[in-house]
Amino acid sequence: MAVVLGAFGAHALKGALEESGQLDNWNTGVRYQMWHALALIAYGLFRESRPGKWAPAWCFLLGSIAFSGSIYCLCFGVLSPVMGPVTPLGGAFLIAGWVVFAIQAARARSSG
Repeated sequence: MAVVLGAFGAHALKGALEESGQLDNWNTGVRYQMWHALALIAYGLFRESRPGKWAPAWCFLLGSIAFSGSIYCLCFGVLSPVMGPVTPLGGAFLIAGWVVFAIQAARARSSG
């Protein structure tokens, strides 16, 4: 989806996003969505050989939807009063995902 939205923003929506000064914001949403899609894959590979809860995966998924999704909405003024506060909440989920992933990885490493 990040690739599709990135291409859509770079081509079909470029004029509208540039006119409103939102192209950089759109690209930020795409970039964070892509990195956290890769984080989900990495976490899935990590989990194949190690026990643990799926909390980081849920945080990455919910955080990506909330953070990037709210940025996409804000770029076009969709539900702005609601989406404005959703962006930092999504960011908090992304940060929590990385923190819990790091803790699980450190525990896995220390337990051999």
